[in-house]
Amino acid sequence: MAKETSIVQFRVPFVLASQSPRRRFLLERLGVPLTVDPSGAPEVIVQGKEPAGQVEQFARDKACDVATRHPEALVLGADTVVVLDGRILGKPRDADHARSMLRSLAGRRHLVYTGIALVHRASQRVHTSHARTRVTFAALSDSEIQRYVKGGSPMDKAGAYGIQDDAGSLFIEHIEGDYYNVVGLPLRTLYVSLVTEFGDLLER
Repeated sequence: MAKETSIVQFRVPFVLASQSPRRRFLLERLGVPLTVDPSGAPEVIVQGKEPAGQVEQFARDKACDVATRHPEALVLGADTVVVLDGRILGKPRDADHARSMLRSLAGRRHLVYTGIALVHRASQRVHTSHARTRVTFAALSDSEIQRYVKGGSPMDKAGAYGIQDDAGSLFIEHIEGDYYNVVGLPLRTLYVSLVTEFGDLLER
């Protein structure tokens, strides 16, 4: 049930095409009533291809996939990647890969991109956008990396870290841009997209 004071209220069902507990938490904290229906659309990262376009396409693929099951709903897809020296880092394959990612990020700056896509199949509308945030990592010791990976937190996150984690938050020295983009859902970007592109589906 939506909060009575929620700024975002929908005239149609709202579906999150993601199994990310972080995205769900951010939306529920805003009082957004939603259904979660994760997409099985593949994410194949192509190195050398512009990351903003890739995350928008992945988000679109997810939202369009789920929209076939919810034609009357407004469906949100999202995808996040980390970019270091032009190389795109997705989620780690295993613990060794996570440790390698964290060692490469330690003491350096990188970019986080999140693409979002909103699809309303009933009106044949699709809108994509993205946000970018620059993140500065602290220098990390190997023992810090080992303990963090051993806890399991990095395994489902782009770049093998979560800024919202109890431990991951300790590794961040500075960010330039939207904090929520690094968590996995740029809320301001999403809100502007909803209001400008799908205002007729919102309660006023």
